[in-house]
Amino acid sequence: MKKPISKLFSFTLLSLTLAATAVSCSSDDSTPVTEEPTPGETDFKVDRNALTGEITKGHVILTEGTYKLTGKLIVGAGAKLTIKPGVRIEATQLASGQFDAVRYIAVAQGGQIFVEGTAANPVIMTAEVKKPGSWGGLVICGKAPINKGTTATAEVSELTYGGTETNDNSGAIKYLRIEYSGYAYNADKEFNGLSMFGVGKGTTVEYVQVHDGSDDGFEFFGGTVDTKYLVVTNFASEVGDDLFDWTEGWNGMNENWYGKRTNDGNRGIEADNNSNNHMAAPIANPTIKNLTLIGNNGGGENHAMKLRVGTKANFDNVVLSNFGTGFDVEHDEGISYVASGELKATRVKFDNITTKAKGKKTDGSAADVNAIFTEDATATGAGNGTATPTWATGWTVGL
Repeated sequence: MKKPISKLFSFTLLSLTLAATAVSCSSDDSTPVTEEPTPGETDFKVDRNALTGEITKGHVILTEGTYKLTGKLIVGAGAKLTIKPGVRIEATQLASGQFDAVRYIAVAQGGQIFVEGTAANPVIMTAEVKKPGSWGGLVICGKAPINKGTTATAEVSELTYGGTETNDNSGAIKYLRIEYSGYAYNADKEFNGLSMFGVGKGTTVEYVQVHDGSDDGFEFFGGTVDTKYLVVTNFASEVGDDLFDWTEGWNGMNENWYGKRTNDGNRGIEADNNSNNHMAAPIANPTIKNLTLIGNNGGGENHAMKLRVGTKANFDNVVLSNFGTGFDVEHDEGISYVASGELKATRVKFDNITTKAKGKKTDGSAADVNAIFTEDATATGAGNGTATPTWATGWTVGL
């Protein structure tokens, strides 16, 4: 049946309008453009004064200004959360013992987060109370391999993580500052700044600072994610934990890490493979190039790096400053990896390090592990020796 001329004209006009719109939205540069959600795509209601709940579907975008985080915010499987430049997410104060209302942000397997900060306008995740341990931080759970089992349950969000997808993509994070994280349920269950559980290599993590958290700055629980331009700063009198930490078979390629503490916090790096089975596969074996770790030459765990329970690693261009021990290697597996060259650090500059390296076998006896490092007085570490790297200026605090 033929359509009336008026309907044909309307259809043609609509088609031309859509085509013109498509052309006007195109971009000649290579910068990815985040698609805005279509009406009805998600049923999550954004409330700037009460940001909490679970995004179960669709795409939620947080634009300019401050959002009050009043509980946990979960990005579920198939859902996306985009945070635009300059957005500030501020966790509200939590009364003691209100475990069910802990404020944190978590991305479940199959969910994605896109933090689109810039050097001039970073995204800030912080807390009303400017004190370490005031909220939970950011947790990402992916589908990449771990050595705790095919899958496991994250200790601080109870989300599943792990799997077989090496290139799993949980989104992209750039120019993000996480402040005053590390909320502790108890002595054995404590949030980090950025916790990455089985996060895959398809995920981007670049230009992220964790500032004055009470637990580890960055911790990797298995996975294959690569990172660049990470900063951890611990200055508050409340003692923090390690600046960087990994376990459960993490394998990733990394460049430009800068960690500094002036308090009596713990190690610069604490690295494990698997405490229950030192030979569990995949064996942790990251590569880290351009690394600076600065301590205060005090505290109960005064080590620049603690490498134990079977981890391998490859470090290059390293500056270690103000620690009692540079490299502390434990257990027979680690001792053997030093001998085989599978646990090594090339081009290392020591600055005020009392003992450059020490080793201890599984039975507690001492071992010579000086072969772990080769020295280079010209090493620049994260880019500027012990001074603030150029790439860390402008978007960080405390440096």
